Amino acid sequence: MASSPTLVIGTRGSPLALAQAHETQDRLVAAHGSTGDGWTIEHLPLSIIKTTGDAIQDRPLSEAGGKGLFTKELDIALLEGSIDLAVHSAKDLPTTLPEGIVIAGFLPREDVRDAFISHRFKSIGDLPQGAVVGSASLRRQAQIRRLRPDLQVTLLRGNVQTRLAKLERGEVDATLLAMAGLRRLGLTDHVTTILETDDFLPAVGQGAIAVAIRAEDERVRAALQAILDIPTAQALAAERAFLTILDGSCRTPIAGHARLVGGELEFRGLVLRPDGSESLEALRRGSPEDAVALGRDAGSELRSRMPVDFLKA
Repeated sequence: MASSPTLVIGTRGSPLALAQAHETQDRLVAAHGSTGDGWTIEHLPLSIIKTTGDAIQDRPLSEAGGKGLFTKELDIALLEGSIDLAVHSAKDLPTTLPEGIVIAGFLPREDVRDAFISHRFKSIGDLPQGAVVGSASLRRQAQIRRLRPDLQVTLLRGNVQTRLAKLERGEVDATLLAMAGLRRLGLTDHVTTILETDDFLPAVGQGAIAVAIRAEDERVRAALQAILDIPTAQALAAERAFLTILDGSCRTPIAGHARLVGGELEFRGLVLRPDGSESLEALRRGSPEDAVALGRDAGSELRSRMPVDFLKA
């Protein structure tokens, strides 16, 4: 590996995507910089790739094709060989990847919770009737409507800074953002209240950085092993299996979270009608080695309990 140390890292160009790519760079340098490889940041250049999802700002992504909109161009770059690995927010990844691409693993997970942000109100419960909450996530929209059907929930697209600016201008009374992104961007001072997972379940993969590679690229796979996190991979295996069974995408309000508790993997999954009027939940506990089976079983249970039109209502 020392004779050919350079790895090109593909990433979207948003501030959060770049922060995640830089974290990947830093971890690789820390792992390989003091070895015979002697890697520095210069050995790990970034290739910034604009995706279809970045270009769509005027409508929900669910109307334009869903999660693959944030990965398609990076997938093409991987398969063409112009990049060696692609750094993604795990919650942006579709459940099925293109042939020839695999997830090598995940970096250690950040805070999975959502944050409530408002300049005038302390919590969702404090919002007055008819207040406007902005979010681009169908999952967040449905959970807000479940808690407060009297609120107005509207689309709020853009990167984290753009959404915060729209809140500052008074376009909405409140918004919800992932704590992980706020932490990575150094913007936690904007947080009004952190929403605990018992009350507000996160998206599948929230807080995790996924690294995708070409399936046959053993050189890159080997280089990444030193920075990938096994507990995060176990949790994500259950979450993504759950999502796969439910055929989940940006078009459906689905939440899921797995964590290690006393050596066991605990998984909680949730599906909601888009208007928040009805929800179904499943819980599973078991060995981390059975993560995929746990997630699939929870997904199968909810699918069997759902009316035919549940996810389209």
